[in-house]
Amino acid sequence: MPVIAIDLGGTKVATALVSDEGQILHRDHDLLGGREGRDVAALVIDHCQAALARARTDGQQSPSAVGVTIPGIYRAERGTVWAPNIPGWGDYPLLDELRRALGNELRVVIDSDRAAYILGETWQGAARGARDAIFLAVGTGIGAGILVDGRVLRGHADIAGAIGWLALDRPFQEKYVSCGCFEYHAAGPGLVNVVRELLESAPGYQGELRRLAAGGLTTAQVFDAYERGDPIALRTIDDAVQFWGMASANLVSLFNPETIVFGGGVFGPAVRFLDRIRAEAVKWAQPIAMRHVRFVGSTLGGDAGLYGAARLAMVGA
Repeated sequence: MPVIAIDLGGTKVATALVSDEGQILHRDHDLLGGREGRDVAALVIDHCQAALARARTDGQQSPSAVGVTIPGIYRAERGTVWAPNIPGWGDYPLLDELRRALGNELRVVIDSDRAAYILGETWQGAARGARDAIFLAVGTGIGAGILVDGRVLRGHADIAGAIGWLALDRPFQEKYVSCGCFEYHAAGPGLVNVVRELLESAPGYQGELRRLAAGGLTTAQVFDAYERGDPIALRTIDDAVQFWGMASANLVSLFNPETIVFGGGVFGPAVRFLDRIRAEAVKWAQPIAMRHVRFVGSTLGGDAGLYGAARLAMVGA
């Protein structure tokens, strides 16, 4: 029977009815539109109820479970959610809220987006069938979904995979406090950070990034400038490749995965650098483990969270 998959982000909620075989039967999408706290939970509930109604309309069996991915930390012991991009979700009791609204009709399973990404990719994506795999998500932030012997690694406080805080440079600087060293340098906004710092140290540079930086410089503009050979963009991406490679090497040495899947908004345009990232990782990683790992781009793209949420609903947390 189908399940309901809900992928909740900092700005949107996506929903799908998904079959046992992994076919998306129907999908829906809404923007959060500034909603906070209980209003976000209400929107999730509305999407669950709409999916139930859609299954009845289409003559499908009634879904047995709903899987919900959240952009932050799910505290499984308490059933609460920390999601820094959703106001009012510092320790929000999402599990109780959903169970109260949906009753016994649906089994509810919640987990972090990074856990969902690796579950989706090992079920229907680039790491299909793998039991030891990592999803390296690089977008507005950086996180990793880590699968060890077929189980998602969550850690003592459900925070495992917060690899934006990997220490990859020295000395420590105050700018790393809010997001971590790796994320500061190599997430989407991190690339913009690096461009701005390089501009400050190169007063003679008068290229396109100088003009763009006066306004709202974007990650996409950095990649566009790279394609045109802009020296600041070249330096920025070269630095990022080193950071992505070093982080990958650390993950390979720690977890000995068979596959690392690169996804998120930055991969995307950065997937073309996988060979260079691997070459950098080879310098640093445990050599036998490195020979046994594949570096691949996500094949599910923006649907990785939905597929992962569906898998959560099917097999539980």
